[in-house]
Amino acid sequence: METDDSELGFWSTFHNVGGGGAEGERLRLQGSGERANGNERNEGFGVDFNQKSENFLQWIIGSRHSASGGSGSQGVNVDVNLNLGLGGESSCSSSSTIATGRENCDRDIQNKRPKIHSFSLDWGTNFENEIHDLAPVHEEVGDEDLPDSSITGGNARNHDDTLKIADSEVRMDLTDDLLHMVFTFLDHIDLCRAARVCRQWRDASSHEDFWRYLNFENRFISVQQFDDMCRRYPNATAVNIYGAPAIHPLVMKAISSLRNLEVLTLGKGQLGETFFQALTDCHMLKSLTINDATLGNGIQEIPIYHDRLHDLQIVKCRVLRISIRCPQLETLSLKRSSMPHAVLNCPLLRELDIASCHKLSDAAIRSAATSCPLLESLDMSNCSCVSDETLREIAMTCGNLHILDASYCPNISLETVRLPMLTVLKLHSCEGITSASMAAIASSYMLEVLELDNCSLLTSVSLDLPRLKNIRLVHCRKFVDLNLRSSVLSSITVSNCASLQRISITSNALKSLTAVSFCSTSLVSLSLAGCRAITSLDLRCPYLEHVSLDGCDHLERASFSPVGLRSLNLGICPKLNLLHVEAPLMVSLELKGCGVLSEALIDCPLLTSLDASFCSQLKDDCLSATTSSCPLIESLVLMSCPSVGPDGLLSLRCLPHLTYLDLSYTFLVNLQPVFDSCLYLKVLKLQACKYLSDTSLEPLYKGGALPALCELDLSYGTLCQSAIEELLAGCMHLTHVSLNGCVNMHDLDWGFHVDRLSEISTFCGSLDSTSLENGLLYKDQPCRLLQNLNCVGCPNIKKQLLLVGNFEARLSKIDQSFPSDIFIEHEFIARGMPEFETHLQQLGTTMTQTGKDESMN
Repeated sequence: METDDSELGFWSTFHNVGGGGAEGERLRLQGSGERANGNERNEGFGVDFNQKSENFLQWIIGSRHSASGGSGSQGVNVDVNLNLGLGGESSCSSSSTIATGRENCDRDIQNKRPKIHSFSLDWGTNFENEIHDLAPVHEEVGDEDLPDSSITGGNARNHDDTLKIADSEVRMDLTDDLLHMVFTFLDHIDLCRAARVCRQWRDASSHEDFWRYLNFENRFISVQQFDDMCRRYPNATAVNIYGAPAIHPLVMKAISSLRNLEVLTLGKGQLGETFFQALTDCHMLKSLTINDATLGNGIQEIPIYHDRLHDLQIVKCRVLRISIRCPQLETLSLKRSSMPHAVLNCPLLRELDIASCHKLSDAAIRSAATSCPLLESLDMSNCSCVSDETLREIAMTCGNLHILDASYCPNISLETVRLPMLTVLKLHSCEGITSASMAAIASSYMLEVLELDNCSLLTSVSLDLPRLKNIRLVHCRKFVDLNLRSSVLSSITVSNCASLQRISITSNALKSLTAVSFCSTSLVSLSLAGCRAITSLDLRCPYLEHVSLDGCDHLERASFSPVGLRSLNLGICPKLNLLHVEAPLMVSLELKGCGVLSEALIDCPLLTSLDASFCSQLKDDCLSATTSSCPLIESLVLMSCPSVGPDGLLSLRCLPHLTYLDLSYTFLVNLQPVFDSCLYLKVLKLQACKYLSDTSLEPLYKGGALPALCELDLSYGTLCQSAIEELLAGCMHLTHVSLNGCVNMHDLDWGFHVDRLSEISTFCGSLDSTSLENGLLYKDQPCRLLQNLNCVGCPNIKKQLLLVGNFEARLSKIDQSFPSDIFIEHEFIARGMPEFETHLQQLGTTMTQTGKDESMN
């Protein structure tokens, strides 16, 4: 790469942006033997090269062309400096520009070290400072201006041509700059791997910007190696040698070599007393973390004195006695450290964590906490020695205490303690907490979070806290009654409380309740009516028989597993998208209107009715899983479920008791899966299934499919007149047929005996032999079972001819609308059918009253 002329030509493209006339300096492109494939290929290479160069520079400049007032690319002077610290003066002549460009290019080829001056990733500010004048770089270049180079005899001969470019200077070491930006996303391991690629990457990866944090956690590094790193990067601000061997000499080397050290992490070893004495010389240190270490020789007092330290973490350390004097310290953790004594002189301390310090006595805890009057957060969980007396003194001294974790402290009851400023109180597994403790908790009127898990003696909770948002009661085995009043309650968790009987939640703003979780073996009834803000509901109550979710129209995730519900209506939850129902006694489930429901796991072995109308996201896999786990379904409504396809319909064979199926308003084109799977179907609704072809129903009247089918709804469909006539003529077992809104329906001439022609002609005039030949009249047809025929909204029907003998006096009603603006002649032949005659008489009376008596014959 260092001697490759092609690279020189590439950088010359950017450096030699100068000259302006036809006699300007020429750009020479060196071609290799591999590119010697003729004039056309070389010419194409030149076009692509210049076009990409121009596009790349225009990308750097971006939309600043318009900001500078330039329109187009001609006649605008530009001075663009993107060298990012490379320096150099602008040249006013094209020749000096070329000379300077090649000189800089040659120097850069020999020295590939990064030329970056702490470059920031803030493009909006740093690049603004580097770009002096903003304008287009190149003028338009025509085909005649492109270089035409040819190669003959294996020797490259390049013909230069004039390239028109505006007066400007562009100097950049873009490769190193971009490489630096990319390397900012790498950790130390990846930087070391990148350094093995080439010298340029090695130099770029060793930039001090990437090594301000020396992280050698759990890695083997010798003292000499660490010393070399400290010498090479003396401006490092953070060091982590946790788990490294010989942490004491390593950390001493860090303290003595790195004067800008701000963050120090170490552990898994022994630290001598000299380390703590040397800390005072590390003036910039702000954070110190010591984890799992032995401090000193284990039998002496360890002093930690530092004037600028803000954060101190001494976790799981072994020490006899510790004394901390840090006037700027704000956060201190002594968690899990085995020390019987701790003396604190930290007047600005705000957070203190002494969790699991089992050897700290009650007096030591009291002394440490009360010495910090600005304390805001105190974690004393698993400190078994803490008493109510200590808490009382802390409450009096630390008036700003907001967070208290006293979990696993068996000796506290809080009955005589008042902490009015508390916002978070955690009392897990506190055996002394009883119903009598609620008076003290009620005095904390600022309380927002209350956790009472595993308080085995707690029987009831009655609180009126206006700011309470979150309450937890888990594994409280004697807990019976919950009575809450809060205006901002957002989360309630009641789980594994075997004796729970009553829950009463009163709030002026239950609309803010967003998550509800109950786990109880005794809860029978639950009402969440009006809690509109609930988005998550988790009920694990096997004996729950009633739940009210009226108004919970923002519910997104719901789990009823397990519950004792017999019926459930979630149609009022239009935003529900995840559902899990495990109800061994449930017989009816309504999901009507859950338009975004995409995942539903339904395990209800006794379920007989499922309404999933308008569940547009319900897919075949969900339907298949439901039919497999609910084999007793008799009624299934899938109206407006366009995502259900043939695979889902084939899964209906798992429902041997299915008698009612609604597939209205779907995009079905083939009903064969229904004919194959639903052998005992009695009712089939296909309203507005406009993609069904005229032959879709042929298996019904030609193949004998669905022999038990009694009711068929084809309303608002697009079947043609002949297909409907063949269906009505061939399906003798249908009792109810709906053809409402079928615009393709015309006069219905349907099945007449030849020996009744004289009677028919009395009402309708004579019928010619053509009608007989066309099959409009059938002789000796089997008896029909039709009882109800609906033709509402069929404007093209003017005449209905129905034979008495074919219906055996079963036809009791024809439902058809009569337009009010036009006169249509309707003729009915219905002698010998008393029920139908009564229907016609009622229809005539109604039409007489509405002024349509002329329509009735």
